[in-house]
Amino acid sequence: MQTITQATAGQIKQINRFASDAVEKVLTELGLDNPGAQRVIEHGDEFAEAIRTVTLASLKDLSVSDKFKDEEVESNYGYLSGYRKPKSITEQTNILRQIFPGVGFADEKLAEREVPANAEGWFAIPKWQTIAPTYSEAVQKVLDAIKKARNGKFYNYRDGQLNDSRLRQTAKTASVFQKLSDEQKDHDILVVAGQFGLRHRGRSVRRAREVFSVNELGLGAFAVGIMILTHAERLQHYDDLWIDCAGDEFDDPDADVRFVHAPYFLFDGGEVEFDAVWFGGASGFYGSASAFVPQD
Repeated sequence: MQTITQATAGQIKQINRFASDAVEKVLTELGLDNPGAQRVIEHGDEFAEAIRTVTLASLKDLSVSDKFKDEEVESNYGYLSGYRKPKSITEQTNILRQIFPGVGFADEKLAEREVPANAEGWFAIPKWQTIAPTYSEAVQKVLDAIKKARNGKFYNYRDGQLNDSRLRQTAKTASVFQKLSDEQKDHDILVVAGQFGLRHRGRSVRRAREVFSVNELGLGAFAVGIMILTHAERLQHYDDLWIDCAGDEFDDPDADVRFVHAPYFLFDGGEVEFDAVWFGGASGFYGSASAFVPQD
């Protein structure tokens, strides 16, 4: 699995010193009397928990990049139609074998591991190479499968534009999925920890990529489409959070700059729809789906 570069002992020591100095300064400024100090000591556990809560919030805020921070908006959209967490790997792989005859199995024991932080659970995602010779062809087959599963209630705004010269995985996503494929080499279907968009709702794709944790990566149209096939309840209503595919880059034929668009899935007019939009636009309607590599 991915090797994570943790904070050094020196960095941790310096952060601890900042915290200790801050508490000491507050105590000096407050000028606690003896009875007051004793009451704090008697409620030491509560005091420690209060400090922990504030410290955790501050560290989360300050450790995240400020780049593209203006590409975030408030969002109240979520999983309206009933999705809460992934089905079991067995259920997912059974669905996939019905849709794509000939696709094999997954190493289901991998789903017995602890779910990484911020992931909703384990998803079954075939290696795209088991579906088609090229990535863009594999995406098209998944879109065709969604259309069939939805009884034709599907519209692709990018019909005829999905080819390998216009649609590609980001370098990080391609690299991580290749590593997962190598590690799970005897299986057609990968077991991948992920989330369906809620974690990054209201963020542009570009901002989501910027704030991904060190073991997090965007999911592309192939993976997200597969997840929609195995979890039809995720996208059933206009007010369901729409899903950005931050693991892909799309070259819009009408754009001046190449590969600054990203695909997304939405639900409108009683049907699932597929399109690609500029990666710097933030909307409360959308959230980027992502995967997580378990840390050693």
